[in-house]
Amino acid sequence: MIWKSAIKKYENYLKIERGLSKNSITNYLFDINSIIKYYKIDIDIMNTKDIDSDQIQSFIYEEAKYKSSHSMARRISGLKSFFNYLIFEKIRSDDPTDLIEAPKIGRKLPEVLSISEVEKILTAIDLSHAQGQRNKAIVETLYGSGLRVSELINLNLSNLFFKEDIIKVIGKGNKQRLVPMGEYAKKQIQIYIDCFRSKNKIHPSYEDVLFLNQNGKRLTRAMIFTIIKKYSLEAKILKKVSPHTLRHSFATHLLENGADLRTIQVMMGHESITTTEIYTHMDTKYLKSVMKNFHPRKS
Repeated sequence: MIWKSAIKKYENYLKIERGLSKNSITNYLFDINSIIKYYKIDIDIMNTKDIDSDQIQSFIYEEAKYKSSHSMARRISGLKSFFNYLIFEKIRSDDPTDLIEAPKIGRKLPEVLSISEVEKILTAIDLSHAQGQRNKAIVETLYGSGLRVSELINLNLSNLFFKEDIIKVIGKGNKQRLVPMGEYAKKQIQIYIDCFRSKNKIHPSYEDVLFLNQNGKRLTRAMIFTIIKKYSLEAKILKKVSPHTLRHSFATHLLENGADLRTIQVMMGHESITTTEIYTHMDTKYLKSVMKNFHPRKS
């Protein structure tokens, strides 16, 4: 099968059978395109069987010269996924990535803000600015409900249940979950909707979208990153702050105040509890309290 047809089938597989998000699919396809570009493969003519393990290894060797271990692990994982798919569909009989091992990478602890640092960021928001109230509602929602950026920008008015204090979130793989709406977030969202959003000229295609730009359309991921970076700098926070930092802070502060990992896992939308367990490595105070309260030989 020629590369073009194989890639299209693989893309449909990722979208329909695995239910991956648009961003995840883009990353997987980028891994494939990287080797296509490296070997100048004509996807309209060449067959996927024409690439062998030696070529894959040479490509990985060259990439490793200037990429981090994390990036290489990502690249190798993407290529393995593609060739495993080709074998599963009987497009190929052998896997050219079979002997390639991904580099071992340590689990990197995410940056986390203190409660006072979160408050400094919120204080830095100028409410006299045209988009000030919207931005405050955005920060409160990211921190108050632990949403991913993609989940935030895709929030609709119909996802908000103010009476029940619940947000319906569409997460990775189009999976839905219900997340409590923080008290402060609820207040700021209501002010934004009633006093500011209602006065905007809204594009007909985005009437149900919660957070809008000045043109009445959905905000982009890049804009959310810009907003968070702007206010963290103005608040003189020395840490590298992104929207994900607020999400990590949400989980860490829950753990510090006694929430169990299983509950945090559900609210974060983690498929595996092992992903959530990273927060236990960040909070030694919590670990000490567990030891003190539950070990039979506690002091």
